Amino acid sequence: MSGSAVTRRARRGLLREWRLHAVSVFALAVAFLCLGAALLALVNLRALEERWGRAGLASVYLKDSASQAEVDAIEGALRRVPAVSSVRYVSSGQARAEVAAAGDGPLASLPAEAFPASLELHFQGDVAPADVDAVVEKLRMLPAVDDVETYQAWTARLGRLVRGSVAAAGLLCFVVLAAVLAVVGSTVRLALQRRRVEVEVLRLVGATDSFVRGPFVVEGTLQGAAGALGALGLLLAVFTLVRARLDAELLALVGFEPSFLPWFAAVGLVVAGGALGALAAVVSLRRLTAV
Repeated sequence: MSGSAVTRRARRGLLREWRLHAVSVFALAVAFLCLGAALLALVNLRALEERWGRAGLASVYLKDSASQAEVDAIEGALRRVPAVSSVRYVSSGQARAEVAAAGDGPLASLPAEAFPASLELHFQGDVAPADVDAVVEKLRMLPAVDDVETYQAWTARLGRLVRGSVAAAGLLCFVVLAAVLAVVGSTVRLALQRRRVEVEVLRLVGATDSFVRGPFVVEGTLQGAAGALGALGLLLAVFTLVRARLDAELLALVGFEPSFLPWFAAVGLVVAGGALGALAAVVSLRRLTAV
């Protein structure tokens, strides 16, 4: 009994009971869509965490009483620090103008005095976090400095969010596994009942259990792979639509542009769907000899 015969019987079964298999693929696509969306969010959150972690930005807010000589001295000292790549002085008026240019109406209506002058620092890309902390601690000790913001608190919060997303994705994997086993198993058992006469004839003429099971395992594999592939297609369409509507200024603000799942993750999802479909079919047919 060749594999081509099994494939022909599987194709004939798919065509004859296409409505049943279409409903199964749709249900699997919904399950894989949830898992794919969680993986997509995890990939982009992790990339954003790495991007912010390497950004090396700091804002040194100056006191209103700081003299121009003190500001120049701080700026000159920072330019001589090896870990600092660039320093930019932002006056109160410049800060207000940047807010107004961003289109923030309520803040733009405030007077320039409401915006503190600051020094915007950019650190070298390979600088160690300990070196950044050392520079920040020295800056905070200066009498002309009011506060220093390194945005590391946001990075830490994002890291906690990423770890929570990993746990959620792991939980969704078990949910999808249960859904695939239930949906494909029920579909295969129903298809087996509809082809009971065919199965009995095959067994009467001496067909082995593996030959009888073969088409159902192939159908289960195709259902799982098709469900995952359909979920990826729908997820890509939604992702493309959402990314096209994202404001360019928002992307520039966060310094990151979202990306779709990497190719190996997409291929792995389809392969995993096919493998789970095959497993579900094998499990559902474990009592075939009793049929």
